[in-house]
Amino acid sequence: MRHDRHFVEELTSERQGYFGRIIDIGQLEPNPHQPRKQFGDLSDLVSSIKEKGILQAILVRRHDDRFQIIAGERRYQAALLAGLSQVPCVEIDVDNRGCLEISLIENLQRTDLTPFEEAAALQKLCDQFGYTHEQAAKKLGKSRTSVTETLSLNRLSEEIQDLCRQADISSRSTLLEVVRQRTTDEMRSLVSHIATHSLKREDVRDLKRDSGKRRTSRTRNFVYHYQAPERQYSFHLRFSRAQVAQEEIIRALREVLQRLLSETADQTGQTETGQGTGPVGATSTSARRTRLGVADSPN
Repeated sequence: MRHDRHFVEELTSERQGYFGRIIDIGQLEPNPHQPRKQFGDLSDLVSSIKEKGILQAILVRRHDDRFQIIAGERRYQAALLAGLSQVPCVEIDVDNRGCLEISLIENLQRTDLTPFEEAAALQKLCDQFGYTHEQAAKKLGKSRTSVTETLSLNRLSEEIQDLCRQADISSRSTLLEVVRQRTTDEMRSLVSHIATHSLKREDVRDLKRDSGKRRTSRTRNFVYHYQAPERQYSFHLRFSRAQVAQEEIIRALREVLQRLLSETADQTGQTETGQGTGPVGATSTSARRTRLGVADSPN
C-alpha cells in the first residue's frame, strides 16, 4: 500500500499519529466540505481498481464511530462502483481545521480540476487560513503568479462562468483572457466570439492584441515632433485628441510664438525703462522677431 508523500507525509509531518490500515468501505463517509463538485467519468478508474486494486491509499480521520474521508473521495466513489468491500487507508489525527486544509490542498494538486473549481478551492483556502498569495503558493508548490492568476477567475460572475461552460471554454489561459476584459459586455462578446469561431488560446491572444492596438490608436493623443538641424534643439506639441489638422498645428505654434514675444517684450520693457521709446523700441522689437526666426507679416 502506498500513498502520495507530497500531501500525506509533508502535511502530516507536524502532526502526531497517522498509520496505514485496511478499512471496511461501509465505515467510510464522504467529507461534507469536499471542494470538488464533480468527479467526472470514473469508468477508467473503476476498471483499474478492478484489475489492480487501489494503489494510492485514501486519507481518513476518525469521526464518531466511522471514518471521514479527507482526501481520495474519487477513489472511494470508484471503489464503490467496483464492488470493493475493503479499501487501504491512511488514518490521521487532525481537527476540523487541519482536515479542511489537507482536503483543499490535496484537491488543488490534482490535474483534473476545472479552472473554476480550482479558483474556488484556492479562494477558500486563503479565506479559511488567512494565507497570502505567496503563502498559498508555497503550500501548493506553485508560483505566486500562478496563484494570483487562478484567483482572478473568481472575479467572473456566475453568468459569465456559465457562458464559458456552455461554450466549452476550459483552458485556464483562455479564461484569463476573458477575465482581463474591462467590462461584462466585453467578456460576453469575447466568449461569444471564441465559441462562434472555435478559437484556440493563440487565436484569443492575437484577437486581444489586435483589439488592444485598435483601442490604443483611438485614444492616443496626437503629438507634433520637431527636431532642429544638427539636433540643436527639439520640441513636442501634444494635443488632447488623436486627430489634428495641419492648420490647427500652425495656429497652436503661432499662439506659442505670440506668447513668447509678449513675455520677451515685457521683460525688455522693464529693463529699458528710461532709455527711450518710440522708433527705438519698435526697432528693438523687430530685431527680436528676427532673432526668433520670424519674419514680419506683409499684412
